[in-house]
Amino acid sequence: MAALTTLTPCHATSLHFSNRISHHYSQNQNVYINHTKRIHKAKSSLLSYHHPNPSLAFPSLSSQATSIIPSTHFSTSGSGSSWLQDTTMNHDASSCRGLREGSIYSAFPTQPAQVSAVQDLYDFICSGPLLDKVGLTAEKVAESIDKWLFYGSKLCRLFQLNELYLTIPEKARFYHYYIPVFFWCEDQISEHRSKFKDEEEIPPLVIGFSAPQGCGKTTLVFALDYLFRITGRKSATLSIDDFYLTADGQAKLREENPGNALLELRGNAGSHDLPFSVETLTALSKLTKEGMKMKLPRYDKSAYRGKGDRADPSIWPEVEGPLTVILYEGWMLGFKPLPTEVVKAVDPQLETVNKNLEAYYDAWDKFIKAWIVIKIQDPSCVYRWRLQAEIAMRDAGKPGMSDEEVSDFVSRYLPAYKAYLPTLYSEGPNGSDPKHLLVIEIDEGRNPILFE
Repeated sequence: MAALTTLTPCHATSLHFSNRISHHYSQNQNVYINHTKRIHKAKSSLLSYHHPNPSLAFPSLSSQATSIIPSTHFSTSGSGSSWLQDTTMNHDASSCRGLREGSIYSAFPTQPAQVSAVQDLYDFICSGPLLDKVGLTAEKVAESIDKWLFYGSKLCRLFQLNELYLTIPEKARFYHYYIPVFFWCEDQISEHRSKFKDEEEIPPLVIGFSAPQGCGKTTLVFALDYLFRITGRKSATLSIDDFYLTADGQAKLREENPGNALLELRGNAGSHDLPFSVETLTALSKLTKEGMKMKLPRYDKSAYRGKGDRADPSIWPEVEGPLTVILYEGWMLGFKPLPTEVVKAVDPQLETVNKNLEAYYDAWDKFIKAWIVIKIQDPSCVYRWRLQAEIAMRDAGKPGMSDEEVSDFVSRYLPAYKAYLPTLYSEGPNGSDPKHLLVIEIDEGRNPILFE
């Protein structure tokens, strides 16, 4: 669950960085050179640039909200990098974690920044692996450099990092990943809204995030949700986890499928309350006016010693219209049912799961109009990522699964990954439009990979 008001410490592990990013640059030197060739074409537009001072007032969250900002675990590997040497900026982690709505441009002062410092960041942005994928060019980056600086500053404050001394992996996570994806989402929203007339009510755009467990999708959604809010647009976040059956419902599912390990615990198709998800997504799509409110369901993974249960409605966060975007994430979003013989060849127990999956398009996928697929090279890394999440949960004082229970838990997902990921990667999510699909391949350190 990526909503700011409900993010739990176990999600913090999605932010582990590694020094593998420098490895990617050396492994993909030719591609990197191709990126840098175009950088110099746009530099002249930066010479008269005036930097928006990010030290302006930034409202604090309530004590309740600030207490659940995720404790990030950024790697300190890599050389420290201070791309902004504006000594007038005072970073105060305790006052930088709020949400502000309204125009961001009214906050921009006229104090010039050092051109060399801005150009250093500009060069770094233009070397990013997602630039082409999200439809950005060096020229567009130069034209919007004020937004990059503003968004970067706010993300640093959100994750309690000193923006003057970011490591290379930290810079890459923001400027090569989160912010480029945010620009892509903005473009998708603009196109969506352009289809409606001025007098028409515009439903929020539902963007789906399909990605394996532990790869960082929840924290990505958390960051995007925050950026939408500070730029004055209302957003809602959901996970397929929010629609898991209650603990009683899971018990009934086990009884109805004796001996099927894939349906013994939550996770696979069949373990979700699909009518509830349809009801929720339909209601959210109608939040088009001021004053319209509803609560977002949430799931407590720590309940019943990690087996989980739906959280009490009294703690569900509330959203208010008009919504601009709904960010919906899940490990099996967009999975397509396959021929029976295909899934049985992977695992005979998948036959029932595959049959259950037939109902998921109408319950989930048909609501999604834009897709982000985070692609991994080897599903086996899910185990390590999940183990990190459970360790973080236990370290935070919440009950979590033991290492052995994690191994058993993840083993129940691997057959579905093996069966459905190849089709997801080759054909896209169920019902998706290639024009509204962004595929991001990441490495084991959760960093986007640079490809030609």
